[in-house]
Amino acid sequence: MSTRRLRNTAFGLSLLAAALLWTPAGPARAQDAGPARLISQTAGAGRLIQISVHSPAMDRDIALQVLRPVDTATPAPTLYLLNGAGGGEDAASWVAQTDLNGFFTDKQVNIVVPMEGAFSYYTDWQQDDPGLGKLLGNNGRNKWATFLTEELPPVIDRAFGTNGVNGLAGISMAGTSVLDLAIQAPELYRTVAAYSGCAMTSDPLGQSFINFVISLGGGRAQNMWGPLNGPEWRAHDVLLNADRLPRIPMYISSGTGLPGPHDVLADPTVRQNTKTLANQMMVGGGIEAATNYCTARLADRTNALGRTDITYNLDAPGTHSWGYWQDELHRSWPVLGPALGL
Repeated sequence: MSTRRLRNTAFGLSLLAAALLWTPAGPARAQDAGPARLISQTAGAGRLIQISVHSPAMDRDIALQVLRPVDTATPAPTLYLLNGAGGGEDAASWVAQTDLNGFFTDKQVNIVVPMEGAFSYYTDWQQDDPGLGKLLGNNGRNKWATFLTEELPPVIDRAFGTNGVNGLAGISMAGTSVLDLAIQAPELYRTVAAYSGCAMTSDPLGQSFINFVISLGGGRAQNMWGPLNGPEWRAHDVLLNADRLPRIPMYISSGTGLPGPHDVLADPTVRQNTKTLANQMMVGGGIEAATNYCTARLADRTNALGRTDITYNLDAPGTHSWGYWQDELHRSWPVLGPALGL
């Protein structure tokens, strides 16, 4: 896989993911016969397991990391955590950037983190995309909604003896995706959390965000949902389709974009790097302010619909960066945990 460009822009991608020319590749080839299946399983550090799962829809094997509970003899629920624009194919991932291992030590839950999906918005694309395929070293086929909601859960349930209860959370680019996935598969998840995403995908602001993120990977947004302003862009717009959000406990958050406690040189995520801090405050601050606007509009919409099962956190200062996403994972657990039966 070609990762040079991803490594060189890893921090920028994690910041720009929620902010927001190839010729269409033509119709995707027919899917491979046979079900999704576990290809490999390798022990990692501590309770981490590296696995590979074959996706018939994408005709390739997908890398994931699984954090097992301390007690593996008792069936546990599963929380799927999605990465941002880099898809975990760069240095920006839940596993690398947060205290995932320590935080979940006393929690009886399986954590599953896909380590692919860069620039894909974790959705089913209408066309293969040669630009993304060239950068990421794959076939350019993105059928992530099918993989995440249909193919992957049965594989995880069988391989790890789960109790079949699922939750979903994501940051930045995936903070947009998880809400759409909940609409597409309303019976699959018991709870959903979205951190620093933008629920608007069909208005000019949302489309400009998405265009920009996909272009970072050399992709073409029209290969995803067809022509801009077309029906598929509206079909995946969570703000327009808020009435279809399943009535399950949700946690949706965004910082204000103003500097907060993690926007200092001494913060472990900044590591005394002045360039990192400047980028985080200037670029990340602007992006987070934009996601805050998107999220505030969604809050107005769901409040108007009488939804009392959605917890919003919109007032805290903070930029589009990992320190705040770790904090939000912690803050959202009182919503996610009980919904998962914990």
